[in-house]
Amino acid sequence: MPGASSFTRPRGGIIAYWITTILVTAELALGGVLDVLRVPYVRSVIDHLGYPQYFLVIIGVWKLLGAVALVAPRFPRLKEWAYAGAVFNYTGAVASHLALGDGPLALLYPVIQLGLIGVSWRLRPSARRELRQTEP
Repeated sequence: MPGASSFTRPRGGIIAYWITTILVTAELALGGVLDVLRVPYVRSVIDHLGYPQYFLVIIGVWKLLGAVALVAPRFPRLKEWAYAGAVFNYTGAVASHLALGDGPLALLYPVIQLGLIGVSWRLRPSARRELRQTEP
């Protein structure tokens, strides 16, 4: 077929990419808003983990920026940083809960999010992953 690439991604992979990416983006956006607004639930979690309240605003703004970066067209390097930031956020949550001896239920949500991030990152289309080298 003219203009077809040598590798075409199965339709199911594209659908899985967008489903996981929408879930990750929605969580980052909603979580970012809840963090910035410092709603009582997230304040109680951050207090339990021993972090200062202002940390919520910092992490919330970064979550919001990451959500925008993941759905914006182009900017593959920025998307890589957004994925990395999301991984840092959720591995930090897992480590924080483990350090406090919290049970498996406290680890479930961040581990699920890490799985969704991994699937979204792995299935991203080539246009969202190609980092072009620039000449010095």
